[in-house]
Formats: sequence, structure tokens, C-alpha cells
Amino acid sequence: MSMKIPFFNQRQLNNSLQVSDQDTPEHIAIVMDGNGRWAKKRGLPRVAGHKEGVSTVFKIVKAAAKCNVKVLTLYTFSTENWKRPKSEVETILRLPKEFLHIYLPELISNNVRIEAIGDMDNLPAHTREAIQYAIQRTRDNDGLQLNFALNYGGRTEILNAMKKMFSDMNDSKMSLDELDEQRFSRYLYTADLPDPDLLIRTGGEKRLSNFLLWQLAYTEFWFTDVLWPDFSEKEFLQALDEFRNRKRRYGGI
Repeated sequence: MSMKIPFFNQRQLNNSLQVSDQDTPEHIAIVMDGNGRWAKKRGLPRVAGHKEGVSTVFKIVKAAAKCNVKVLTLYTFSTENWKRPKSEVETILRLPKEFLHIYLPELISNNVRIEAIGDMDNLPAHTREAIQYAIQRTRDNDGLQLNFALNYGGRTEILNAMKKMFSDMNDSKMSLDELDEQRFSRYLYTADLPDPDLLIRTGGEKRLSNFLLWQLAYTEFWFTDVLWPDFSEKEFLQALDEFRNRKRRYGGI
């Protein structure tokens, strides 16, 4: 039985921090870091932090939708995360199914569309099936696009894009003279998406961790020491507020 949880009230958002649609980032990417440390601070196993982080995902999806963000991409499981203990990996890869079991009806009713980027073929069947089911159920929605980056690695994405590109060249589908940044971007997982305007990383670390390496070339970064399970709508809105106060010159003046 799924749980019905109302989306975050717009008046509550405005009371938390003054928000405006003007200069709202179209695409926000988030590195959801700090779950394990959150659990350790409380004497709990690391997996408890990952489970607690699921509710934060829903809070931030609600806040993003209410702020009219068009795309939200969440770094859910990286190609490097396979190095973690087997029990932790298994727990993380069960979470998409648990998240969608609880929240998918509410996401559907609020016009959220779900997609995934990464190498889905090597994920467990239960993870793939849950994601594919959600993609199918939300494919006609045209509100916020929620991307789960699963078994995702930026370098692998670029290498795979190059392989596809060279294959097309060998098949005479394109020539080297036709290649430019825009054409190359079509071979990436994010081919149909705008590059992120804002990257948020929680947990105090200040690195990309192999996330969207091509796409983040001119993205604004916002880091916070707040661990992901404690990350709230207030911090999310603070990141948006700071973004609006930055001047993006893209190499110009």
C-alpha cells in the first residue's frame, strides 16, 4: 500500500525564503553526499543513512517542482560505488524500488516525469524493473523531469559517446568535419537535456566525483556541509537564491 503525502505548499515555500521564477535554474544536478556519515554520527549502520536520505529526495523534488525547475538530476549510484561493501551496495540499489513504491502515485499526480541516465544493463533486475515501470507510468507527464543517475560515471559516458560517434563515422552517418560540441553532446546520456545551471553537493566535500564531467563546464557550484539526510527545503532555496545573485559570463565580461 502506497503512502499519500501532499506536495510542499507554495505558501510554505514563500515563507521559508523569498522565491521568484526570475533566473530560476532550468536544470539542477545534486550530489547527495553524507548518508553514511549521518548514520555514523548516530551510532547507526551506514545503510540507515541511505534509507533516511530517501525522504530527503522527496522533499527536494517537491521544492524543485514548486520553484518551476524543469530538470532535477540526482547522483544516485556511481560506477565507483560498486567498491563499497556488498551489503551497502545491495541496500542502495533497493532504494529506488522502495522510493517509487511509496512516492510514485504522488509524483504521477503532480506531473513529474521520471527518467534515468547511466549503464542500466548492469544493475539488478529489481532496480531496472522499478525504474522502467516508473518511466513508463510517467512518460506522458510534462512537469519536472526527475533523472536518477544510476551506475553512472562521467568518464564512461564520454568514452561510450566517442565509441558511438566513431561507429557512425565508420558507417558514413557523419563526417569529422560535422563534429562540434553540439553534435558530440547528442551522443551523451543527456542528449535531450540542457546542461545543468546549478550543481549542489551536500556533505562538505568539494569535488565532482566523476559526475556530468562534460555537462558541468559552465555550471554554477554550491557546496554545503549539511549531510544529505538533513538537507532541507530551506538549504535548497538558499542555493537558488545564491544562484540568482551570481553573474554568468561564460568566458565573456
